[in-house]
Amino acid sequence: MLTSARPNPILPLRPLPTVHKEDAGRRTAERLRLLAEQLQPQRRMVHTGDVIYQAGERFGNLYILNSGFFKIVNLSADGREQVVGLKFRGDWLGFDGIAGQRYVCDAVAMDTGEVWVVPYESLLAACTTHPALLQMLHAAMSREIAHDRDSLMSVCTLPADARVADFLRYWAESLADRGMRTDEITLRMTRAEIGNYLGMTLESVSRALSRLARDKVIGFATKGRREVQIPDVGALSAFVQRCLAPAPAPAMLQ
Repeated sequence: MLTSARPNPILPLRPLPTVHKEDAGRRTAERLRLLAEQLQPQRRMVHTGDVIYQAGERFGNLYILNSGFFKIVNLSADGREQVVGLKFRGDWLGFDGIAGQRYVCDAVAMDTGEVWVVPYESLLAACTTHPALLQMLHAAMSREIAHDRDSLMSVCTLPADARVADFLRYWAESLADRGMRTDEITLRMTRAEIGNYLGMTLESVSRALSRLARDKVIGFATKGRREVQIPDVGALSAFVQRCLAPAPAPAMLQ
């Protein structure tokens, strides 16, 4: 028995944050201040390409990103690399190592920054006497689970152009949540890395960026096209919705 194809769902527009960037930046700084006071972590400077832990390495520490950007890379059994996560200021790294006592991914710096090294056993001990610290740890885990779910939803349900638009929206809103500017962002990933993260070819990423630029949703500040201008983050969400909207049915001949 033939059944009609199930239509693509129209995803609801994500509400844009109403908190001012200054307020968001203060909240992030306050969380980091509390973590620094209660944990007294070791501070480590990193530079582009530095690896703070590798897949297979014995788990012992969690890491908090105080500045800079990181990518999380998974290595398959046959040697293929897959970018599976992006980390911004205030994010935690290393949760993947807790269950099996070994890290299952590589954490690689995409920029100069600073990470805080927190021994896991010390963290557990501090959580017993500081409930607010335990709450922050659970919130960080919850955010990571929610983002992994959203990323999978994007890759599985969005067409190529919409995937790139949603990626830029996520990057811009992540910066906004940390009190940073979003009208012009510097992409710390190559086109090939973006494609790897989104399950697309380099050429498909380039075509999608060109279409977004033609539609005036984004612009490029330099010839290198790493500095992306985003006049309105909401326009990226609207672009995704247009890509998902079903095509109008052809008019019937009378």
